[in-house]
Amino acid sequence: MDTLQILLDFFTGYGYVAVFTVLLVCGFGVPIPEDITLVAGGIISGLGYTNVHWMFLVGMAGVLAGDGIMFTAGRVFGNRVLKFRPIARILTQERFEAVQEKFEKYGNWVLFVARFLPGLRSPIFITAGMTRRISYWRFLLMDGFAALISVPVWVYLGYYGAANREWLMTMVHRGQAGILAVVAALLLGVAFVWMRRRRQHQCVKK
Repeated sequence: MDTLQILLDFFTGYGYVAVFTVLLVCGFGVPIPEDITLVAGGIISGLGYTNVHWMFLVGMAGVLAGDGIMFTAGRVFGNRVLKFRPIARILTQERFEAVQEKFEKYGNWVLFVARFLPGLRSPIFITAGMTRRISYWRFLLMDGFAALISVPVWVYLGYYGAANREWLMTMVHRGQAGILAVVAALLLGVAFVWMRRRRQHQCVKK
């Protein structure tokens, strides 16, 4: 039985609570695909078990809560969090150093991109908390902005494709590539605006 079917069986029986719980667990670094979880939530809405708009809100709450707990753990416990074995498995020394390097290079935008990097999401959020350079509200803003791109795509895709699973899975694979393309375009746009403002500022100084 594949992951999607297992999630559908679970979600059908327990609804919103089940979806929220699994998304929370995803935020802890457990290898359950977040996109498939959200799609499954959309499917049960399409089949009439839940309301799709409420499912979108539950999806947002679940992903932000899971991410927020990882960030808060790093912020509250600092380096001591690495002594906790489950987190130590997620955030190895190599990953910790790599994430720090990315923060130095790209700043807070690493938090935005992290939402689309399943293997690095939790290590990045924990490290962001450990550095104490970013407030909780700034973290929530960046992560929430990214979630507003991915969560509705997966939930409503599952909703509209509930009756045609073959079409749905084809669109899921296309959607993964499409979301990455949108994110890349947004980052390029931000980089362009930043570079343009920097040049204008330099010209004013001259």
